[in-house]
Amino acid sequence: MSALRPDLAIIAREVRAGARVLDVGCGDGQLMAALRDTKNVDARGLELNAHDVATAVSRGLSVIQGDADTDLAEYPDGSFDYAILSQTLQTTKRPDLVLDHLVRIGREAFVSFPNFAQWRIRFAHMFGGRMPVTKQLPHLWYDTPNIHHVTIDDFRSLLHERNIEIEGQWFLSGNKPRADRFANLLAQHAVFKLRRK
Repeated sequence: MSALRPDLAIIAREVRAGARVLDVGCGDGQLMAALRDTKNVDARGLELNAHDVATAVSRGLSVIQGDADTDLAEYPDGSFDYAILSQTLQTTKRPDLVLDHLVRIGREAFVSFPNFAQWRIRFAHMFGGRMPVTKQLPHLWYDTPNIHHVTIDDFRSLLHERNIEIEGQWFLSGNKPRADRFANLLAQHAVFKLRRK
């Protein structure tokens, strides 16, 4: 699983063998394939991009085309051991409602996202006066899929409001782990493991 993106590698490490998983915004199915091949996981995927759906299906994965903002309501409560949303929360229209569905559908949920409060982004705003374009955020302001600029502190506040418990949290700078202390300022990405209280 070393070829996985760092946030996906954390999620893959934490998912138990033989679990039932729903990967929302699964892309081309890289995480699902790794979980199937290394942990015998029964993985299902939901992806908006038709090309990614076709790629995932060609890998022998069970992926359907769908939209997290509208299609999660169709899934029954507790139908999966884990619901996963990696690097997708900030692209949804209503992240709060998507999060509610994740912890309803999965007994546990994983959410990863770019931290828009990281110091390089703050620096670019303050001294450059423009939306940053970085390896972490490679799109220009007018073509970015990121419609909500979530920070680690914003996300923790939302979890508190929604009565969602944090079971685990990991922070990354590039592909290196970072301590929780000053994570909102220093971490580029965050991964949370969640459960409804």
